[in-house]
Amino acid sequence: MDANTPLIRVVYASRVYVSGDSEIRALDHASLEIRRGEFVAIMGQSGSGKSTLMNILGCLDRPSAGRYEVNGVDVGSLNPDELAALRRDTFGFVFQRYNLLATVTAAENVELPAIYAGMAQDERRQRAKSLLAKLGLGERTDHRPNQLSGGQQQRVSIARALMNDAEVILADEPTGALDSRSGAEVMALLKQLHSEGRTIILITHDASVAEHAERILHIKDGRIVDDSGVKRAAAGKSSERVSTAAHANWFDDLEEAVKMAMRSLRANKFRSALTLLGVMIGVAAVVTMLAIGNGSKEAVMKQISAMGSNLLLVFPGAPGTRPSGDIATLVPTDAEAISELDNVVAVSPERRTRATLRMGSIDYQSNITGVWPTYQVTQNWPMENGTFITDEDVRSYATVIVIGKTVAKNLFPDDEDPVGEFVLVGNTPFEVIGVLSTKGANSFGSDMDDAAFVPLSTGFNRLFGQQYLGSVNVKLASDERTAETQEEIRQLLMSRHHLEDFQIRSTSSFMAAAASTQNTLTLLLGCVAAISLIVGGIGVMNIMLVSVTERTREIGVRMATGARASNILLQFNTEALVVCGIGGLIGVALGFSAGFIARALGTNVAFTPTPALLALASALLTGVLFGYLPARKAAYMDPVVALASE
Repeated sequence: MDANTPLIRVVYASRVYVSGDSEIRALDHASLEIRRGEFVAIMGQSGSGKSTLMNILGCLDRPSAGRYEVNGVDVGSLNPDELAALRRDTFGFVFQRYNLLATVTAAENVELPAIYAGMAQDERRQRAKSLLAKLGLGERTDHRPNQLSGGQQQRVSIARALMNDAEVILADEPTGALDSRSGAEVMALLKQLHSEGRTIILITHDASVAEHAERILHIKDGRIVDDSGVKRAAAGKSSERVSTAAHANWFDDLEEAVKMAMRSLRANKFRSALTLLGVMIGVAAVVTMLAIGNGSKEAVMKQISAMGSNLLLVFPGAPGTRPSGDIATLVPTDAEAISELDNVVAVSPERRTRATLRMGSIDYQSNITGVWPTYQVTQNWPMENGTFITDEDVRSYATVIVIGKTVAKNLFPDDEDPVGEFVLVGNTPFEVIGVLSTKGANSFGSDMDDAAFVPLSTGFNRLFGQQYLGSVNVKLASDERTAETQEEIRQLLMSRHHLEDFQIRSTSSFMAAAASTQNTLTLLLGCVAAISLIVGGIGVMNIMLVSVTERTREIGVRMATGARASNILLQFNTEALVVCGIGGLIGVALGFSAGFIARALGTNVAFTPTPALLALASALLTGVLFGYLPARKAAYMDPVVALASE
């Protein structure tokens, strides 16, 4: 680059703001050149255009017309990231209102430009402390802005401007909010920086402040009306530059974004807690609902599996109709014929009714089923005490009964042994010969222990009044031949009935149907829970939008110190991710806790890693999706508009 090339060159620059049909010309064909090492004061009254000119000089804004060059490069040709790099490496801003981040310490405020420059963490911390010590704030590095006086805050602002060893210091009314003593100290600092070789551009309306500069430009109505020229030769020194990377790598950017996100959460604890609550409830609901759904599915499948996969069930009624025990198409001789088939281990014909059992003064209504002795084999149902129905009982039409645990508890509440006692079924006394072990609920949720069993022949004569069956259970020797045996039974019954007035089903088909139903119910539960997670995500987006609005000035400060759009986007998206991530982890813990409580209360609950991982991943995805819009809004703000925000 030619040594005669000005550091800053503005050629007929204008800045026009259009409002409806009118336009405001804040800068009107202004031209100026500033060489390295100059100390220039741009002086003008409020509304003269000096702040607009400063914004253009600092690459916070672009001229509507004209040309602006820095080191011979046309700023108008640069993209947003290149402008951010120019602000980061060339300019240091000192604002009238300091524009320090309230949630971080003085040292962390000073570090800000170096974060976006990619300086190593230890190096930038050491440099920030060194700069603050040089400016007389060595003992205040860990203080937050609200713990510092106005003069001290402005010194922090100056240290921040020096962090990347900026070539140009842009000071906008640096003494405007200070008392005279603090103002004099700040001006002394700026003069010292000038003597070290930096170019100082001072924006002020105060003539006494402007007198500290070597050159004074007067601006009025957007035009430079007077230029005093250089009073003395510029120092011309070059400061020792600080080496910075072009930009931090992705991991370093993410690490800093997470730290900033945690600071933001701590700064707004109550609001953060409410935001976390929405995500926590959503994730906990997903984990709990899916665990209950899976538990219910496992319980159903366990009940069906307990019957065995090698079981066929024959029902009366034509295929496609609802099976009913009131259809007189199956008779005991059909069961006897089926028992003669190859691959059949046991056949258990059944007929069921509902009847009242009486023991002394206790009446209890339950299911009474007439069966053969083979019922125990087909159902895998062992005895707790006593014996089951025998072939002799069936042949002799014996009035004996076997009861389930629920019936036993209701008829014999004092835990006495029911075996040998007589109970009335209708008006017929039946001797209790056995009590079956506990079976639990079936696949439809009914209590299988609420049942009593009598010989089928006795039931026909004394209870049912009809000689036909409600169903026939067929246990097979090998489930590999299930389809073949099913077809043999069909052919056998067709030959006996001469029409297909029966239905044959296998337990495997029941399992498939039950699994499909339970999967649908689990999906429904998951969808209901997911809705609450979406509601939590909407809450995150709402809070992030509020956060962006509240922190607009902070965004402007970050941009002025060199943050690229990607840095801002990453920071606010990371904040949403951190909220959803923390909420997700707590939600998973709450979901497991709720599941354990539900299990303790008797609900079937099955925990697997998948729902928890799915819920956590969904929470993070919610953070990305619902955090993107606020983050994008923040990332593409106009730096000038953001800095001007109250």
